[in-house]
Amino acid sequence: MASIDVLDLSGKKVGSFELAEEVFGTINEALLYEAVKHYRAAQRQGTHATKNKKLVSGSGKKLWRQKGTGRARVGSVRSPIWRHGGTVHGPQPRSYDYQFPRKKLQGALRSALAAKLADGKLTVVKNFDVKDAKTKAFRQALDKLQVAKTALLVENVNAENKNLVLSARNLKGVELVAGSQVHPYHLLRYDRVLFSLPAIEKLQASLKASAPAGKAEVA
Repeated sequence: MASIDVLDLSGKKVGSFELAEEVFGTINEALLYEAVKHYRAAQRQGTHATKNKKLVSGSGKKLWRQKGTGRARVGSVRSPIWRHGGTVHGPQPRSYDYQFPRKKLQGALRSALAAKLADGKLTVVKNFDVKDAKTKAFRQALDKLQVAKTALLVENVNAENKNLVLSARNLKGVELVAGSQVHPYHLLRYDRVLFSLPAIEKLQASLKASAPAGKAEVA
């Protein structure tokens, strides 16, 4: 498999990184669709609710006697067939999340990485060594890395880089995530993806270990 250049924050090449065929080899669009659909479903709040016959205001007294009036029988002003009555089978608070197989999620992550590489939107940085917590200086570093639109920054979760967090959090269209929490949705949402070298090494090792042995994904 080919290799990718490793850059510093000034945009200069400082090395290269070998890409594993098992991780960056194929693109499965069906898996990407399923992974993004699951992610967005899990983000839904599900707080919508309607009032049923029990919850709407109004007396529970029977309006008139059951027989002998010539009118339709009715038990309460809160009846669903009446104006201002309760709603029948209306939406109630619920979770839209559902189980998504781990192997399918890993396959979708490999496909998302392969898609970013094929589009030339994947960049590997030796490290995000930000000396000062200054948004302007970090924006200039992103400009040198040719980040013109939105960008996803992926760093190891155990990396104590407070200056990076403070420098990137106020930049519009820039999001910082841990390498262990990156999702195919993140990779597809942002125009450019910037990995630190330790983060992509760890992620590639994890995805390579979980890749099907002797079997390529269906493109």
